[in-house]
Amino acid sequence: MYHSVGDRTDDPYRITVTPERLDAQLRWLRRRGLRGVGVGELLAARARGEGRGMVGLTFDDGYADFLTNALPLLERWGCGATLFVLPGRLGGENAWDPLGPRRPLLTADGIRAAAAAGIEIGSHGLTHVDLTKADDELLRAEVAGSRALLSELSGAPIDGFCYPYGTVDQRAADAVRAAGYGYGCAIDPGRLGGVHVLPRVHIGEDDTAVRLHLKYRLHPLRRRPVEGV
Repeated sequence: MYHSVGDRTDDPYRITVTPERLDAQLRWLRRRGLRGVGVGELLAARARGEGRGMVGLTFDDGYADFLTNALPLLERWGCGATLFVLPGRLGGENAWDPLGPRRPLLTADGIRAAAAAGIEIGSHGLTHVDLTKADDELLRAEVAGSRALLSELSGAPIDGFCYPYGTVDQRAADAVRAAGYGYGCAIDPGRLGGVHVLPRVHIGEDDTAVRLHLKYRLHPLRRRPVEGV
């Protein structure tokens, strides 16, 4: 799980990695025979009994620096990824973060450019709200509404959803499933299970080779296997 790729001078939430660090992390993957891919590709491969050596890479929030800083490195190392974006904030900024600098988000053209480069586009909701606190109308708009907008924008079906803040409960997961998404990404879904609440590991600037090795080895021990995946 990545977010922004760029300047870390002011990074109170520790969501940013520098391009240099991302380059080193992708190099670490490739030298170990691993390849970063989008989550949709990973799940499809595993459904076929394949997927060995694949690692799902995700970038949350749809920051504009994905195109300038992350995409060239992914292409350099032959990796794919899933980019979770906010169609209700096209060309806007990360107004949901009370601390830290304002970071520009991708425009509609930017999202289409990422898709044209082979990046899987997924929904992060419309505007980045905590779905566990949303009423029924807002929940439908954030989940089903964002999928419809992104499908129209990209001209392709949108299969993946990512829960803002990583917060998810059964009601939110049921809404994602009902909206037609094939999978959903959380962070630590707790006692919830299934393909619509996939756990992820946060990757940050401090994740050098030793930390990446530990996360790679320990992650399967900390997470329950997802049935059917």
